[in-house]
Amino acid sequence: MVDHAQHLADRVWQRYDRKERLVRYALLLITVMLVVWAVRDIDIFWPWVWDAPNQISNLGGRMWPPDPSRLGEIVSALIETVHIATLATMLTIFIALPVSYIAAQNTTPNRACLWLGRFILVASRSVNTIIWALLFVAIFGPGVLAGILAIMCRSVGFIGKLMGEAIEEIDKRPVEAMQATGAGKAKVIAYAIVPQVMPAFFAIVILRWDINIRESTVLGLVGAGGIGVILQGAIDTFAWPTVATILIAIVILVLIGEALTSLLRRRVL
Repeated sequence: MVDHAQHLADRVWQRYDRKERLVRYALLLITVMLVVWAVRDIDIFWPWVWDAPNQISNLGGRMWPPDPSRLGEIVSALIETVHIATLATMLTIFIALPVSYIAAQNTTPNRACLWLGRFILVASRSVNTIIWALLFVAIFGPGVLAGILAIMCRSVGFIGKLMGEAIEEIDKRPVEAMQATGAGKAKVIAYAIVPQVMPAFFAIVILRWDINIRESTVLGLVGAGGIGVILQGAIDTFAWPTVATILIAIVILVLIGEALTSLLRRRVL
């Protein structure tokens, strides 16, 4: 009895058994190997990496102090950036809602519409906003229109997917009750589906508007309007104090957008 108690006292508790530890070590080794392979394959020029702190310090010295001489132009470009994000978000709603309806399994008319809706959502999310902007700049030329369409095409996948998931999670009982009374599809949507997804709809749209403000700040780098146009021009002419002013203005804009979205979410939800 004493020997058994001593044996139990000598045992040390371990979270994983031997097999689990071997599996974890194997996964860790595979992860390290993949990271090493990726780093070697992308051909990083390491002398530049080691010299990066000096370059950052040098660039920071050239950017300080910020130059406020173009502040009026910068503010106008920021307002244009907000307009791009807002208009794109509003246009997205009219496209994303029908797509989310046919992409939800419990509301789609048939399998063909289901896969069409999901193809649109995947295609929208698969292409980055900058790529959409490059495409529309090539079609419509540089300007705000290309930026609005680029943000819109990117946002359709985001809003449509989240709204489709919200529709799939609704309570089916109100829908079945209205269908049992002989209500048409339009009334079922208006009185059984829409009230259930409205909170999710407002939350998703507000979140996407906040994201679109951030994405609109870089569209000008490819000629699609907004503050990015001035930023690219300042970088090309090595006007680093102006670049600093623009970066500070972008940060302030993003912070204001974050505060507004938080306020709207509290008021709406």
